[in-house]
Amino acid sequence: MDIQEYKGIYVFIQQVDGQVAGVSHELLGKAKELAKDMETEVTAVLLGYNVSGLCKDLSSYGADKIIMVDNKDLELYSTKPYAYCMCHIIEKYKPAAVLYGATAIGRDLAPRVAARVRTGLTADCTKLDVADDGTKNLRMTRPAFGGNIMATIICPDYRPQMATVRPGVMQKIKPIDGASAPTDSIDIEIPASEKDVQILEVIKKESQKMDIQDAKILVSGGRGMGCPENFKLLENLADALGGTVSSSRACVDAGWVEKDIQVGQTGKTVRPNLYLACGISGAIQHLAGMEESDVIVAINKDEGAPMFEVADFGVVGDALKVLPLLTEEVKKAMAARK
Repeated sequence: MDIQEYKGIYVFIQQVDGQVAGVSHELLGKAKELAKDMETEVTAVLLGYNVSGLCKDLSSYGADKIIMVDNKDLELYSTKPYAYCMCHIIEKYKPAAVLYGATAIGRDLAPRVAARVRTGLTADCTKLDVADDGTKNLRMTRPAFGGNIMATIICPDYRPQMATVRPGVMQKIKPIDGASAPTDSIDIEIPASEKDVQILEVIKKESQKMDIQDAKILVSGGRGMGCPENFKLLENLADALGGTVSSSRACVDAGWVEKDIQVGQTGKTVRPNLYLACGISGAIQHLAGMEESDVIVAINKDEGAPMFEVADFGVVGDALKVLPLLTEEVKKAMAARK
């Protein structure tokens, strides 16, 4: 393999029902940064059906070029048709790197594509940069050994370099007004052998709750809350602040709350304006999911809790006693502002 033939950073654009996933916007922004160091361009790979209307959006978030495959067989995500198209594009255009979001779709698709094109894949990355040794290799960093160490991985001998990146760990760029990237619309005939799974029905989970990755204010509870009933105290404060409730892994494992509100290495990565950690000790696995929050407030009766090391403000006390008092004060302050 002559790796010098491979050029460009490609980003797989995840879209469902004509909506681009936030992680795809994040990856375009990060790819733009990496492309400067690699002296190359960013290409968005858009697969779907009737998706041409998304091209302007992708241009504004950093795509220099767009490769689009508009095909009825790609209307709903299915592993083999999507993998076939991605492999066709990789073999035709020879990108130096391909990035995917570490979502359910990205985690399903990326390893299959990597296996077919015979290259490596670094999963669940939290950091990407370019080696400064002249090779321009992509340095892919991810938690290892339960999050106790961070491993930086390179793929020097095979191309493309491939990684899945956790949603929320990269920041979107400010949309570029008037940006318009050239689009290469290609036809790919997907063989019947790649369409042996038929999707009969899609049942969407209805939820009234805000996704914690979109929340500006998070009131998060840990083992120190004592029992699931005490999460009502978190809800009261979240309602008063106009935020939403999240949780540490311990509460999910105990069956107190659903996994979709878990913050941390095995949950979601969040970047709210305000993160209140209530009864959370601050294990490294949890910190990995929230340490980029703008302002962190820790409430814990253990003054030696690691959470205090990353907190901007700390309250040493029993969260079960502090939360009702804090909620009352917030309500008073909010009422005074009206």
